[in-house]
Amino acid sequence: MSLPALPLFVRLHGRPVILLGTGEAAAAKRRLLERAGAAVVGEEADAALAIVALDDEAEAVAAVGRLRKRGMLVNAVDRPGLCDFTLPAIMDRSPVLIAIGTNGVSAGLAAALRQRLEALLPPALGRLAEALHAARPRLRARFPDSGERRRAIAGALAAGGSLDPFVDHDAGDTALLFDPGASLAGKAISITLTSADPDDLTLRQARMLANADRVFHDPAVPATILDRARADAERIAGPAPANPGSGLTLFVSMA
Repeated sequence: MSLPALPLFVRLHGRPVILLGTGEAAAAKRRLLERAGAAVVGEEADAALAIVALDDEAEAVAAVGRLRKRGMLVNAVDRPGLCDFTLPAIMDRSPVLIAIGTNGVSAGLAAALRQRLEALLPPALGRLAEALHAARPRLRARFPDSGERRRAIAGALAAGGSLDPFVDHDAGDTALLFDPGASLAGKAISITLTSADPDDLTLRQARMLANADRVFHDPAVPATILDRARADAERIAGPAPANPGSGLTLFVSMA
């Protein structure tokens, strides 16, 4: 299943971005660019990105054409058909940033989803990310094997885990990662799907797919389900072996 666009996080601090237009829409884009540290400039400046917030359709189309001819990626406000890139609704838990986009189809839906997530995720989520970064040397020493280290972190961050990101934590809670019980090493789990729709996955099924090192599956399991697995997880059509080895092995079948 192809992506309609590739989400990217771009560092704009001190870099020029062209902004054309006046009024409420242009002012909102200016505020967003300034929050990202960009230098907002006019059309004649050299830049890699441009945002066109012009009300007049003909003027907007002409401006987009001129800017594209200069090799720029352009966003045209409220005109998704003219956009090379779109600007998502942003949830800021620095250094954690969550971007929600609809490929320009519905900014209102993206904003509504952001508001719901704002209520779900704790304000201290950024501090948890920083604590995990600071703990990296100790984690490497405690779990020299990269697979075991990844499973320990995944187990701690899973729903109900010692570092569940949906729960507010003190930075010192990362010490819980060094509990050997945090690892999921050497497990083999089977899940049976009752639907081919990935939206019907239970929370446990989605979590198992996200954490598995290898996924054995029925040929009938659709690719849209397998896409919920980690990008680097092995995917093998066929029955799981009697001795699947270390890590988390998942066998997925259809009911």
